[in-house]
Amino acid sequence: MSDSSDPPRPADEPEPAGPRDADHYTVVEDGPEVETRIKGSRFLAQTLAAPDPQTAATKLDAIRKRAHDATHHCWAHRWGPPGAVQERAEDDGEPTRTAGEPILRAIRHDGRHDALVVVTRWFGGTKLGTGGLARAYGGAAAGALAAAGGHRVWRLLPLTVDVGYDDLGAVEAVLARAGAHVHAVERLYQPDPCFRIHVRRSVAAALAEALTEETAGRARIQADPPRERSE
Repeated sequence: MSDSSDPPRPADEPEPAGPRDADHYTVVEDGPEVETRIKGSRFLAQTLAAPDPQTAATKLDAIRKRAHDATHHCWAHRWGPPGAVQERAEDDGEPTRTAGEPILRAIRHDGRHDALVVVTRWFGGTKLGTGGLARAYGGAAAGALAAAGGHRVWRLLPLTVDVGYDDLGAVEAVLARAGAHVHAVERLYQPDPCFRIHVRRSVAAALAEALTEETAGRARIQADPPRERSE
């Protein structure tokens, strides 16, 4: 899987994450093939879920084998969570930046993550010009993205909270006030009470502070490695 037309974003220059990305982001799901025809050329576009380059390469190879008679297989891939997004694109023989870059712009505009969009073209005999090609590939990619589903990925911070039995009520009261910000709670009572709480990252510090205050500092709180949960 080559990437000659657009190199990946350097690993030490990740895309900045905005405030709205603190708790969740959305990834694409495999979508249907979407066909368009322009001046005799046939464009067949598809959005595919690809969380890493290896998955993208496997899915791209499958399309190339299935449509082996096509003139071009142009694509763009955008993967990684907010703050660590990387990108690649390929013109596959079309004039430079008339195919891969318009596809990539469509993915950026869509805003979802882990997306591979492949636009396969069968040349119909009429040249479209550089502007026409860019519009055709960008439009085909936008159509494929619109046809694909997606799901939300929550960014959670697990907290391990050890308390005494006298503080169980205080802990439960804090969790009740946190409401939907807490996605899962595991309660263990052997030998002493222990709560394993999966909370949205943006409110983890406030929850820990509330637990400390409500138990007068008796709660022993440890932050575990961050995790993600799809819904």
